[in-house]
Amino acid sequence: MLHELSFEHCGNSKDPLTSCALEGVANIIAGIRDAAVVIHSPQGCSATVAGAYDAHEIDFTKRRIACSRLFETDIIMGATQKLQDLILQADAAFQTKVLFVVGTCAADIIGEDLSAVCRSLHGRVKARLIPVMAGGFHGDSYDGMNLGLSILLPFLSPEVFPEVMAQEPGRDPVDRQEKGAPDTIRVLPEHRVAVKTRRPTVNLLLPQANLNPTWWADAEWVKTVLMHLGVSVGALVPKDVSLEELSRATGADADILLSHDAGFSFAKKLEGAGVPLILGDLPLPVGIENTGRWLRALGSVFHAENKAGEIVAAGEARVQDILRKRGLMIIPRYRNCRVALSADCTIGIPLVRTLFQELEMIPELLLFRSDSPQARKILESELAELGIHPRVVFAADGWKITSALKTVAVDAVFGSSWEKYIAEEQGIKLSFDALSPTNRDRYIDRAYFGYDGLLNLLEVIGNDWEASFRSRKIAGEQFAQPGGKGAL
Repeated sequence: MLHELSFEHCGNSKDPLTSCALEGVANIIAGIRDAAVVIHSPQGCSATVAGAYDAHEIDFTKRRIACSRLFETDIIMGATQKLQDLILQADAAFQTKVLFVVGTCAADIIGEDLSAVCRSLHGRVKARLIPVMAGGFHGDSYDGMNLGLSILLPFLSPEVFPEVMAQEPGRDPVDRQEKGAPDTIRVLPEHRVAVKTRRPTVNLLLPQANLNPTWWADAEWVKTVLMHLGVSVGALVPKDVSLEELSRATGADADILLSHDAGFSFAKKLEGAGVPLILGDLPLPVGIENTGRWLRALGSVFHAENKAGEIVAAGEARVQDILRKRGLMIIPRYRNCRVALSADCTIGIPLVRTLFQELEMIPELLLFRSDSPQARKILESELAELGIHPRVVFAADGWKITSALKTVAVDAVFGSSWEKYIAEEQGIKLSFDALSPTNRDRYIDRAYFGYDGLLNLLEVIGNDWEASFRSRKIAGEQFAQPGGKGAL
């Protein structure tokens, strides 16, 4: 039973620190090659789409974005013709196979029928038109990711998903609680892949639903591990994936969902198409024990227990060797430090065990940006196994984070630059700025998954610890005073 905090009067917030569905939908589309975006919105929303391409590190020469730039007169008088004209222009200019026609809050308010607009242009455009309404009324970015994934189903296999072809695109019945997704996801031993003469293939789903500022490094770590186990990676959905790669996704032997924040319904659809989701009820590989457990389970699925054991042994030895030489004070330093963890469920749930069991901190408060029944179930299992009872908040925005930090006494906050500033306002001196958005510049991709990923996290924690207790005032004025020490 989770010990959840309750909040009154949280219908609005001066510091929401939250997101909208458009961000999530755009993040999915930005990972698709051969596609362009027509966004039916005021001009500011196009920056949200551009931000999604930034998150995928796609340069401007490969972005195809057109915005209808709705004005007040368009909201009052209607903008259907304006949208039709823009779609025709975008089709001629971009020459892509697919045009995603995305509606925002403004289009939703005026009741724009995107599907009707797309049908009216049948035969006049070369691209396939996919309408999707993705305004903020439809939820946060995680809801948007679920919505974005749902519109990809016809590209995976029209024969396998005929019901998706029959319904209006972008109206998949997926909400914050992901109703219709399974309460539990079957894993071992039901999903042990049969021994075949060819290499088994796995799809990796939703690597970008991850608060690691260089999340693509986590995806690369998983790909490297699979390669060592003799497993090929099929489609990486949706990170720089082509329509052809999407069409082959239903031929894979298994799926691995790299998120506990979104994608469960999408994975369930693929299970119905004969591609099982594996490891879906385990915390992701952050920290020593979580990584070992995840790798051993992966090895069992693909009859590669010995190879997985070799990776675990080598990884644990590497961490122990480095920490013996360079982290001798790591446990005495952090022992019994009461910490608030503010993260997504993807990294946050496995970090609970890492902070408590491996760094001997005391997680007093857990603040998760998303909410889903599957993540709750995994978290509840973890807390029961660890025997701890922290206060828990789901769908945490700035107001909830601030209120919770006023309620629960902690020594430190682990999260992003957002939480760092909130903690300072509450008089909490010690903050670990490890997650996105972060104040740190990152020039090299650094994973948080795996054994080196733990070392990367420990570097952040160690440096922020030192910086927090270092004097912020430098007595340099003594050198400038006449007659002072060192005066010229």
